[in-house]
Amino acid sequence: MNVRIRTFVAVALFVGCKDEPRSQGTPPPPASSSATTAQCASPGHVGDAVSAPFFPTKVSDYCLDPHGDEKTYGDQAKLKIDELCTTALDGGCEEYKKFGVTRSVIVHYVANAGAGTVEVFLSQFAKDGAYAIFTTRLTGEIDPADEHAARPLAIGDAQGALGTGKAYAQRGPYFLELTYTNDQETPDQMKKSSDAILASLAKSIAEKLPTSPDVPASAKALPSADRIANGVAYFQSDVLGVAGAGAGAVGYFRAGDKRWRVVAAPRDTEDQAKDLIHALRAKPGAMPVTSNGAKLGDEAVLVVLQAAPERAKIEWVVARRATSVFGVGDEEFSADDAKAHVTKDEKIEKVRALLK
Repeated sequence: MNVRIRTFVAVALFVGCKDEPRSQGTPPPPASSSATTAQCASPGHVGDAVSAPFFPTKVSDYCLDPHGDEKTYGDQAKLKIDELCTTALDGGCEEYKKFGVTRSVIVHYVANAGAGTVEVFLSQFAKDGAYAIFTTRLTGEIDPADEHAARPLAIGDAQGALGTGKAYAQRGPYFLELTYTNDQETPDQMKKSSDAILASLAKSIAEKLPTSPDVPASAKALPSADRIANGVAYFQSDVLGVAGAGAGAVGYFRAGDKRWRVVAAPRDTEDQAKDLIHALRAKPGAMPVTSNGAKLGDEAVLVVLQAAPERAKIEWVVARRATSVFGVGDEEFSADDAKAHVTKDEKIEKVRALLK
């Protein structure tokens, strides 16, 4: 599992993250506290024909920036997709490329009165890249159970999350990031006002996005009981950090003091499912698993994985039945907490239940 545990990583996720898009063009100047001009009397518009239907002219007391000029990158856009690296992203460009970004557009919304602005960064990805980058934003560097982690944001059949000054959404091939700024507000004021406009704006845009492709089958296969909110990480390849293991989803779970993770990796054919188990068996120290002398599923393996020398060693029990592959492993974020530990026998029983 490609998770880096850092001290107080929550701050890095939502404030000044190196992967966040940086402001484009010339944003509107902050309005003075005594300003009375209604900025939304003549709202702006999006000239990009491809994305214009996604962006409402007004939401609540915000509107498209009358002085704004959207930036477009990639397919049918003004700028090449590689220019994201030089004009749109403060780092993180390689991540976007890794997940298969094909198009991005950046627009701004402004408050009718006051200094609030929202930058909207909407990107289109090939295949399942939008879902992959969405889950990476929520689980890549922070425990989803952390009190500072993003909160779920209900957006119909879209995926959504809300943090302080940030909102994320994913639907079909699109990944949406919104960033709120207001240099005239205290932190408490900013949280309250950003929650309101980001939730409304994210919903208004996400509901207009196409629904296909659907969430990957591996993510759908994860159980919902005891799963932590926003606790899904999707990997387009090399799930569990194992070369050749293929795609899969990892869920974060908690019940009482216990913490564990579940990997789901259904395959189209039985041979593909066998290949995943064989990739795990090839790891040093891996061994077959039985329960009371009986097989677990059609085949099962116990393997200890360590993403890096400074990371904790994580024990996994992974089993296959026909084309279904499920596994249960330790929670890395609580690896040092004995109360949170799930025993090998408990892992076996959880995997057995998943294979039914």
